[in-house]
Amino acid sequence: LSSLWALHDWYRRPLMDDRPRNLREMLAEAKDSSELMIDLAYAALYFGDPDMAEEVGGLEETLSELIQDMRGICILAVRNPREAEGMSSVLQVISAIERMANDAVDIARIVTHKVGIPAELVADLSQAEEISHRVLVSEGSHLAHRPLSAHELPVQTGMRVMAVRRERQWITDVGGDLIVMPGDALFLRGSPDGITRLRELAAADKWTPPVVTDDPFVTDLDRAVDVLVEMKDISEVAVGLAYSALVLGDPGLAAEVRQLEDRLDEMKDRLELWVLRAASGKPDPSPLRGLLQLAQAAEDIGDQAQAMVWLIEQDEDVHPILGLALGDSDEVVVQVPVGADSEADGRTLAELQLNIEPGFTVLAIRRGGGYRYRPGGRVRLLAGDEVIASGPDEGREFLTRRFGWVLVDPDGDGEMELEPVAPRG
Repeated sequence: LSSLWALHDWYRRPLMDDRPRNLREMLAEAKDSSELMIDLAYAALYFGDPDMAEEVGGLEETLSELIQDMRGICILAVRNPREAEGMSSVLQVISAIERMANDAVDIARIVTHKVGIPAELVADLSQAEEISHRVLVSEGSHLAHRPLSAHELPVQTGMRVMAVRRERQWITDVGGDLIVMPGDALFLRGSPDGITRLRELAAADKWTPPVVTDDPFVTDLDRAVDVLVEMKDISEVAVGLAYSALVLGDPGLAAEVRQLEDRLDEMKDRLELWVLRAASGKPDPSPLRGLLQLAQAAEDIGDQAQAMVWLIEQDEDVHPILGLALGDSDEVVVQVPVGADSEADGRTLAELQLNIEPGFTVLAIRRGGGYRYRPGGRVRLLAGDEVIASGPDEGREFLTRRFGWVLVDPDGDGEMELEPVAPRG
């Protein structure tokens, strides 16, 4: 086998089906699967749902097989020291993806092993503007036996399908032509306001939001919970920026990831102190164990994001297949400035509803040299802001147009650039 064959030709493995696959596709699938695992793990905490937590474990088994096969391909592809240098960057990213998946399993175990989690944390997670949700499709429902595109779920519910589990098969490359079948488990991400309508369409059981009980011991615990929710947001942003830094080869984004990782380290230290203080005032401190486990997982997710961008920071030889694979995954991360007098200029994120059309989540807003991570719906965009958002590749052109730009390929080499939208008139 030559290096070219091992990287780009077909490779057979009985994972989700028997079709041939190559390393580029496998890397993209591994990235999407690990991010889905993290989403589901946090959602399992929010809903207190052991079934959803078990789904994380099922995905981890599938991903472990995929990672093992990718490592085998990388070894087969190396035929001389020069190839080894480039392939080591691929192996480093594969290891980071594996560690992030393990962190997701640790988060899910808080639910499956009943480690304990304070009700205050559930309350803060429930106020998030975007969450993940799992719903089973029943026979005779509006969703069954019809393609996804016919339902326009992002419009009807504010949620979009990230993956489908059909018996033991996982479908992570979800397109509008996918026919939804009874018994399918749909995994979606979007506004919690759309969950009730979503479950009606799927003919699923009625959903009851989590109920928070009163607890007098809230001083240090409240601070710990607030920090942990912020750690969750920052770790997710760090991962998105790390993938984008690899695709774009951007040292600036890599530097941002390092700053976020440093911040996560500091926040974890503070959180541990507050949890210990809170434990001293509780008759039963066992529900606080989950906070420490969750903090460790969030901090390690940030560590893995930093491990990926280390390649950019040290100007290491990054194999081109990483850019191809990560850029071809279901979601892309884009940086778009807010154009003056554009549709986005002067409007709040809630008014723009970017999560519905074109299905993008705003990870951060850069304004005046600083960043605001996971901004809420009340944040108003201003001309000159730079928005970092993740979403489906097919929605990138519409997103940039809403910000006052069009995507062009002036040299015909696939390197897209932004040009201002031509004024009307």
